[in-house]
Amino acid sequence: MRFTLATSNLHKRDEIGAILTALGISPVEIQTLRDLPHIASPAEDGDSFFENARIKALAVSSAVDGCVLADDSGLEADALNGRPGIHSARYAGEGASSEECVQKLLRETAGVPRQNRSARFVCVMVLARGKEILAEARGVCEGYIAEAPAGSGGFGYDPVFWLPEYRRTMAEIPQAEKNRISHRADALKRLEKPLRAALRLS
Repeated sequence: MRFTLATSNLHKRDEIGAILTALGISPVEIQTLRDLPHIASPAEDGDSFFENARIKALAVSSAVDGCVLADDSGLEADALNGRPGIHSARYAGEGASSEECVQKLLRETAGVPRQNRSARFVCVMVLARGKEILAEARGVCEGYIAEAPAGSGGFGYDPVFWLPEYRRTMAEIPQAEKNRISHRADALKRLEKPLRAALRLS
């Protein structure tokens, strides 16, 4: 069984693969746009996570056979009116590193009291085949913006995403636990039934 993940981000591929295994959807071969250099990554110019995920799902599903799963995700900080949101990956500018994006976030939330540092990771997934959307799901993980990075696990904003129930950042908890509670895990759980059907696993 195989599907195409509409991204070049290998961290996302590995995380999604691990979550699917935990859900009992395995073995599945996941190819990414790195395996398909002839397919250009579409411009993510939508106004929401759903719009961007749909753009990617429809563009890639028009160019490959089989199922395509597109993920658009990011961090919403309440103190910043939902920023960085859909601009999370490029928050510090085009080509900026994750560390630079994290540092910009910390500068913009400097001095904000703990009770106002609430935030959430959001993930929207869209399943498509042959330019047709089969299913959509939105996953969320609630937390707070930490005042300084901590932990070496995960990627992106994980080192500054504080989970109050663990008293640690997302980057400090075991990967298996992250794969159970993350926004991406939440979205995949909601998408499990149509994904199983699409992969003929029902």
